[in-house]
Amino acid sequence: MVDTIATNGAAEPQGNAQLSLQKVYIKDASFEVPGAPQIFQEAGQPQVQLNLSQKVGTIAENTFEVILSVTVTCSVGEKTAYLAEVQQAGIFGLVGFDDASRDTVLATYCPNVLFPYARQAVSDLVQNGGFPPFLLQPINFEALYAEQQRRQQAGESTGVIGNA
Repeated sequence: MVDTIATNGAAEPQGNAQLSLQKVYIKDASFEVPGAPQIFQEAGQPQVQLNLSQKVGTIAENTFEVILSVTVTCSVGEKTAYLAEVQQAGIFGLVGFDDASRDTVLATYCPNVLFPYARQAVSDLVQNGGFPPFLLQPINFEALYAEQQRRQQAGESTGVIGNA
């Protein structure tokens, strides 16, 4: 994929940076209902906790595996109703990016590509587990990355989103 700019009706390449999505897959998925079947009789407002993380690994030169991990824990009172975990992965080819641009693409664009797949996998697990449909709200990976960069510059550590 090459970005192009229209000049007098002709498209000309802009730089030599190329990004390709080579594969999208579920690396790991699990769903637990530790209190079944009694949990289905519990009354109360469910409380949902979302944990999100990302890991980037190098497969080969200019080829990277990005893993977006999503963990959803739903509790009713003090009891865990369900725990859904999905590791949605993708293999991305990046050629012609400087290090900073490559890191930004891997931390923002790639998880944005993977997120709809992870959201669907979590939704399917929850619904197939006997619970009402659950849809994750959109995530602003650009804002998360900007916050991570700000914290790193300030000398703080963060484990929310990062490259490994």
